[in-house]
Amino acid sequence: MIDLLPAVEVEPASSADAAVIWLHGLGANGHDFEPVIPYLGLPPSLAVRFVFPHAPERPVTVNGGWVMPAWYDILEMNIERKIDLPSLQLSVSQVQRLIEREIERGIDPGRIVLAGFSQGGAVAYQAALSYPQRLAGVVALSTYIASPELLKSEYREQNKQLPVWVAHGTQDDVVPFSLGEQAVIQLEALGLNPGWNSYPLAHEVSQEEMVAMGQWLKQILMSED
Repeated sequence: MIDLLPAVEVEPASSADAAVIWLHGLGANGHDFEPVIPYLGLPPSLAVRFVFPHAPERPVTVNGGWVMPAWYDILEMNIERKIDLPSLQLSVSQVQRLIEREIERGIDPGRIVLAGFSQGGAVAYQAALSYPQRLAGVVALSTYIASPELLKSEYREQNKQLPVWVAHGTQDDVVPFSLGEQAVIQLEALGLNPGWNSYPLAHEVSQEEMVAMGQWLKQILMSED
């Protein structure tokens, strides 16, 4: 059994019947996106539990081997982003264990959303699209597909209709805008129809972006009622 990642959890006012598992970026922690919940504008009737896991601490090669919260090691910081696949796969397994924990707590898989920013978004892509049950959707913020080959090999056909909401800053100097565009093309090649949204931002999120994300979440979660 894979150990559960420690996480910040924000419960709804009533008993939860939906969940958003939100993965932070490199060097951050589970508290990073906790303050944006109000900007999503979700009605209390949706009863969404937010789970913000903390990534494990590990050495990151491109940062001189410094130990920091990271979902996987980045070996080379070129446009292809050479990464350490075993650490990516371990994080994917840990995130899928969080999905299973939500199911054990009574949340239908069709009411669980995976969201992630930067590195966390790359893990969210892989974890959701390789999961054996279709989730409610995936939110991918300022991110990329870490290993197109791994995603293609582990992709489950039942996820072909999975709703995906992608957003990226046009001025991003950490994860180039072109990588976000490539991810959309790669998803379309798998048969998905991702929504693509661009904002005049660097490697960050904005209130406008969070409001739009909240509208999308309301749409997919209300349609599951």
